[in-house]
Amino acid sequence: MSLIKCSVRMRIAPVLVALLSVATVTGIARAQTDVEFGHAPWPGATVKTEVASQILTDLGYKTSTLQAGSFIILQSIGEGKLDVNMAVWRPSQNAELDPLIKAGKAVQLVANIEGAQFGVVVPDYVWSKGVHSLADLHKYGSKFDHRFYGIEAGNVGNNILKKAIKNNTYDLHGWKVVPSSTSGMLTEVKRKTRNHQWIAFLGWEPHWMNIVYNIKYLKDPNRIFGKNSVVYTVANPEFLAKNPNIKKFLKQMVIPIKAQNKWIYRYGYKSVKAPKVAKDWIKSNPKLVKEWLEGVTTADGKMSGFKAVEKSVN
Repeated sequence: MSLIKCSVRMRIAPVLVALLSVATVTGIARAQTDVEFGHAPWPGATVKTEVASQILTDLGYKTSTLQAGSFIILQSIGEGKLDVNMAVWRPSQNAELDPLIKAGKAVQLVANIEGAQFGVVVPDYVWSKGVHSLADLHKYGSKFDHRFYGIEAGNVGNNILKKAIKNNTYDLHGWKVVPSSTSGMLTEVKRKTRNHQWIAFLGWEPHWMNIVYNIKYLKDPNRIFGKNSVVYTVANPEFLAKNPNIKKFLKQMVIPIKAQNKWIYRYGYKSVKAPKVAKDWIKSNPKLVKEWLEGVTTADGKMSGFKAVEKSVN
């Protein structure tokens, strides 16, 4: 990896503290904060973490966020260098997470989004031609130029497809995965769908792609992508033991999938900055925020958490 962005949020305003150049997990140093979040560079993870950070800031906590690859983030939580990751996808990240849980170095706190999806998608006009399953792809290989469009190199989705190609699962021998960034992949999707060209690419929900494009998730009879996707909040066990008030909030922060689609749409598609997306949403959704903060107090224990947030946004 190259750069990890570290931002520290104080009670008054977010502040950019540093850019840390690191090569390994051991290069990550803890910031002097109450809660240090980590997440991969995904739009949904970015806004979700921002929402949690703003709420905790209103409660009187100092928070910071480090952005890096998903493997680096989970290893750092296991080593106590980070506290919380709110964007761990099961089953696609099972191999990264399960050893940490087994060793008692991480806790799977809550499924913060249910009904998520992750797999290969095609435009609806491709679906209408009979491509409903990964098992259908080989029959139309030339139309897809025998390519899957993926995201960053090393991503679990890319690796799942590479393994399927290597093992000739679904008769995919001869196909290849084209790695890119999420934005790069979706730029290609935009270009091809504009001209009604065939394309197969990695898709997931929540994401704005589900709002902007008419896409279909291909069936996966062999379950190479595992069962239904669930997104979890994962935390360091020592951090949770020391911070029961924060633990209660994080455990209660379960997000409707449509809400996160909208967050990602504003942030990733409309280019509204994450702090504004989060602030606007918190102000407009007091009922759900109140549910998240049931029984949660400010950091000093003097006020209910919801009253503190309400006072801050109004």
